[in-house]
Amino acid sequence: MFRFEHPNYLYLLLLVPILLALFLYRNFLQKHRLKKYGNPALLAQLMPSVSPARQVWHIVLQLFALTLCVFMLAGPQFGSKLEKIKRQGSELMIALDVSRSMNAQDIAPSRMDKAKQTLSKLIDELSNDKIGLIVFAGDAYTQLPITADYVSAKMFLNTISTDMVPVQGTAIGKALELAMRSFGAKTEADRAIVVITDGENHEDDALAKAKACLEAGVRVHVIGMGQPKGAPIPLGRANDFHKDKEGNVVISKLNEDMCRQIAQAGGGLYVRSDNSNAALKMLLQELGKMNQADIETTVYTEYDDQFPSLAWVMLFILLMDMFILERRNDKMKNIKLF
Repeated sequence: MFRFEHPNYLYLLLLVPILLALFLYRNFLQKHRLKKYGNPALLAQLMPSVSPARQVWHIVLQLFALTLCVFMLAGPQFGSKLEKIKRQGSELMIALDVSRSMNAQDIAPSRMDKAKQTLSKLIDELSNDKIGLIVFAGDAYTQLPITADYVSAKMFLNTISTDMVPVQGTAIGKALELAMRSFGAKTEADRAIVVITDGENHEDDALAKAKACLEAGVRVHVIGMGQPKGAPIPLGRANDFHKDKEGNVVISKLNEDMCRQIAQAGGGLYVRSDNSNAALKMLLQELGKMNQADIETTVYTEYDDQFPSLAWVMLFILLMDMFILERRNDKMKNIKLF
């Protein structure tokens, strides 16, 4: 298992594109100034020892070294020892709608992005609970088996998109059925399923599945994504939206009645997401009422630091950068490395 001990340092990677942009801007200004003195091709003949390629190699190597330095600060580690431990917690399965209607932008930045942001914050609020992730559209698939590894949960969350399920639709019933099968061995800990969907294109008997979940002791909570007035579904290009057979732009609307009925059948909470975190707070309050019990899970208890390897690579890159002169060496003019 790979992880970063201090992942917040990874935000420093934003410096790389900023510095690259400054380098390109500086080169643009230099070329603009040279044009004031004459034809750049003639000026290049007057300065045969100047090598623009070497300047490019300098910035490439320096930015590469900076990237490695940031990774070192973040503390890369590989898990080296697995242990089974018991924690006081509950079990939670997330069923996330990934149908294309989730690309609608009636919630900023979009229904899908807002859903992923909500899930990320939900994972941050968990402590000893187990969590699993299911994605569904016209069919349902397990994205992450139930686990206490929150780092993996957030990593899988980042890979989710509306293109990952080939069959379109909104088969909420299949998602609930798969979620029930995905729980571990029965314990005294409470279990719950959180469905995040816009409720469109309801294809199977989700109400019956939600009732079956409640009868098995698992509550079903629903977060509705979108607005009742709806929004068009973007297709990736500017001002290009999904249209019906007659060429009319399709407006995707939140099916709030269906979402509310599923939550009611599953004995859970229904909340509509908006551009605030109110829905998440209400859900966390409801999940906080769940009974906790000893849950056995396998986790890495020891990690080996990997930064020394990166340090050697960074040292080698910096030494290369030192030996690349900005001007051509007349004694080595026949060797054309650049």
